[in-house]
Amino acid sequence: MDILNKVKSHREEEKRLNWEGTFAEYLDIVKQRPEVAQTAHSRVYNMIKSSGLSEKDGKRMYDFFGKEIFGLEDSIERLVEEYFHPAAKRLDVRKRILLLMGPVSGGKSTIVTMLKRGLESYSKTDAGAVYAIKGCPMHEDPLHLIPKHLREDFSNEYGIRIEGSLSPLNAMRLEKEYDGRIEDVMVERIILSEDKRVGIGTFSPSDPKSQDIADLTGSIDFSTIAEFGSESDPRAYRFDGELNKANRGMMEFQEMLKCDEKFLWHLLSLTQEGNFKAGRFALISADELIVAHTNEAEYRSFISNKKNEALHSRIIVMPVPYNLRVSQEERIYKKMINESDMAHVHIAPHALRVAAIFSILTRLSDSNKQGIDLVKKMRLYDGDSVEGFNQIDIDELMNEFPNEGMNGIDPRYVINRISSTIIRKDVPAINALDVLRSLKEGLDQHPSISEEDRENYMNYISVARKEYDEIAKKEVQKAFVYSYEESAKTLMNNYLDNVEAFCNKNKLQDPLTGEEMQPDEKLMRSIEEQIGISENAKKAFREEILIRISAYARKGKRFDYNSHDRLREAIQKKLFADLKDVVKITTSSKTPDESQLKKINEVVARLIDEYGYNSISANELLRYVGSLLNR
Repeated sequence: MDILNKVKSHREEEKRLNWEGTFAEYLDIVKQRPEVAQTAHSRVYNMIKSSGLSEKDGKRMYDFFGKEIFGLEDSIERLVEEYFHPAAKRLDVRKRILLLMGPVSGGKSTIVTMLKRGLESYSKTDAGAVYAIKGCPMHEDPLHLIPKHLREDFSNEYGIRIEGSLSPLNAMRLEKEYDGRIEDVMVERIILSEDKRVGIGTFSPSDPKSQDIADLTGSIDFSTIAEFGSESDPRAYRFDGELNKANRGMMEFQEMLKCDEKFLWHLLSLTQEGNFKAGRFALISADELIVAHTNEAEYRSFISNKKNEALHSRIIVMPVPYNLRVSQEERIYKKMINESDMAHVHIAPHALRVAAIFSILTRLSDSNKQGIDLVKKMRLYDGDSVEGFNQIDIDELMNEFPNEGMNGIDPRYVINRISSTIIRKDVPAINALDVLRSLKEGLDQHPSISEEDRENYMNYISVARKEYDEIAKKEVQKAFVYSYEESAKTLMNNYLDNVEAFCNKNKLQDPLTGEEMQPDEKLMRSIEEQIGISENAKKAFREEILIRISAYARKGKRFDYNSHDRLREAIQKKLFADLKDVVKITTSSKTPDESQLKKINEVVARLIDEYGYNSISANELLRYVGSLLNR
């Protein structure tokens, strides 16, 4: 019954939002709340802004898009700041069609859908309330009733500028039903709804031979001509085209560039002058945002055609490339899986990460910058620190290829392959190797991949496999070392004490006997050798560590386990090297003895409790790492 109560509550809320009154009463509302008279572009911008705004690394993050769009913060910021914001201020940008251009499954449709759903919800709030002339099929702005010669006086009194003319139908209704008394014209509050075709429209091109322009602009109702006597009588016209119904809100023009030319010419005057031609009437005013989406190939073909120059100048193109950050790509996959019937399947930790690594590698361009390979570039883009590179380097990399992210593997392909893996595997758990295997098998069936791309993609799968091998070894290493972080910190502090004594030519004091002793060269070298520090380079490396500690101290910061990437890596490898034989014997023994079995059970329990595995994926991980160590 709980759901029925919620339905009842929703119905009551809808009733509460209903309002109707005379135009005179509506003017009282406008005086108190001028925002009800805002333009469609302004309403969209204020809707986005009302959800909240935060800043990270100097970039603006719009919370409105945060739950659905991942890794496209730059594109979203550009979309809002370069289109919606100036359009809301009535700058010339609002007289342009917004065209989202990007690869398949890159988020274009999701952005448009979010804007439509957002408008529906926002129109139910006080800040986003929309009022229209009652009974108007186009939900016309009531302020169009103000005669043009009085609009300057109205602007001076109310601070609101009126654009657009009264539609032919409402002009006739004003004379016939209200005897010209605009103060008596009935006004109602409307709730924008795509399903009910109120303020939100969607136009999709079909066969040019059968599709009628009436789909956009409405059509004559021939059954009423006998009653009204003329095709030019607005009562004999159905104002039910997408441009009519999207008035006061937005219209999505799907695959706009595939559309027949005759449909696109109507957009010329609509975007530039705010009106369009329908039937045998004067131009009809419309206040709506037109958003379209396409891919890069179609757009290039469109602009190369000289016949399209007039429309091209009325389009603002916003590139929407693929996400280029591994962590955000993981979030995309998690979202897509949660929206499916696969949510109950256990996906082992890092399974989605290796898929994301593969996807991101296919989208990146090889840098000309020295010392940067694709893996380093991928890590830098994801916010990981890479020794020798800083934020300036990242900015340079991002500016090196303006079209980076417009090609590569799309998220749908990855989810399709994960789905295939789940269906084929008997147990309800999949791991990283299952995913990589499925991605590899699927490349032969991918219709749009060239032979050269296929070869590169196979290499990227190998790179993702190597990345996973390191992750898997570290995961097992952590699980085997009880209180791993504490062990690592203890070893690091011991190393730093010895390095400090070595560089300052001091001796250390034995904590048990109190005797003075020389720095432990064997310990220091056993750690440094893990990351390839040669005998000749050891002094420079140790001095570098001391300089880093001093720099941290000057800034009032504490040097810790995560302060030096290469040292952290060396400590991790040293710990694992010390345990390697134990791990090797324990994980690869076909008939483990009692102590080995106990250790395995402890490690499995820790992998389950602390790292998110289940018993199946934990045991698969141990077997795999055992095989790696035995190679």
